[in-house]
Amino acid sequence: MSNPDRHPAEVVCGDDPTPSTAIVLPYREVPLGGPRAMPVRRSLPQRERSLIGAWCFVDHYGPDDVSQTGGMVVPGHPHTGLQTVSWLFTGEVEHRDTTGAHAFVRPGELNIMTAGSGIAHSEYSTPETTVLHGAQLWVALPEADRSTQPGFEHYAPPVTEVDGARVLVFLGTLFGQTSPVTMFSDLVGAEVTLAAGASLDIDVDPEHEHGLLCDTGVLTVGDVTAKPGEIAFMATGTSRITVEAGPDGPARLLVLGGAPFGEQIVMWWNFIGRSHDEVVGFREDWQRERSPREEGSYAAAAPGARYGTFPDAWDHTLPAPGLPNLRLRSRG
Repeated sequence: MSNPDRHPAEVVCGDDPTPSTAIVLPYREVPLGGPRAMPVRRSLPQRERSLIGAWCFVDHYGPDDVSQTGGMVVPGHPHTGLQTVSWLFTGEVEHRDTTGAHAFVRPGELNIMTAGSGIAHSEYSTPETTVLHGAQLWVALPEADRSTQPGFEHYAPPVTEVDGARVLVFLGTLFGQTSPVTMFSDLVGAEVTLAAGASLDIDVDPEHEHGLLCDTGVLTVGDVTAKPGEIAFMATGTSRITVEAGPDGPARLLVLGGAPFGEQIVMWWNFIGRSHDEVVGFREDWQRERSPREEGSYAAAAPGARYGTFPDAWDHTLPAPGLPNLRLRSRG
């Protein structure tokens, strides 16, 4: 998924002060495009917290009636230095990218795309979709792996029951379940559904920090309560997190955890880099490589093209927004 902001802010991400108890990270609403602009709730990054482990971007959307919002309409756009993690609760999204992958995102099935040195992809909700509901997540790649070859993986985790809760582990290891998906940082990602009033103890790595994204219902973690789109954040030092659903209905959440990233990054639009000049170069490469297609040329990508060969199905790509009138800051 693209960051659709017309004037994206620079985000300098690094180690943030860590609270000793759970805190709630709120969200802001961002339009995602389409004829009537499907809204998404963005809870990461933000001023109080820029990363949770290597998780650096969290968008939560729906349930949306696509006849009213237009659904997901995200033409071809670039990424560098990250992995995109697509997770749906309802609906279906068609994915194409410049590795040649053509796949569908469906509920309970993980699609993970590694941008590495550079990739471009598109995402459109399918004509059969009437309600769209899901989360789009980004993972920052560490310095040692951020220029890796781009790639795409699909994984359908088994549904398991843990103390009455429904659990799907799509990244890392939790509740004795392990995902085989390629990761470049020590991470965990899982969907958990609780019955009304039910609670669940989640044994976690105390060296990890965790964000519990509330999807539906009301979620209580310690002394705080999160509503849909909000994240209950727990710093390192916790080996067990107890989550509880409100009494009026079930609660569904995503568990997003990982070892503190330990690096600082500059994130602007859909690029993750380490310096102003690097991000400027990513943007220039994208504008240059998309120009022939926009002008009607359908030739394969030139040798050495950062973002690869565009799929034949693409008749339009997103232009990069203009850079701000200042140097993007890097602190590491």
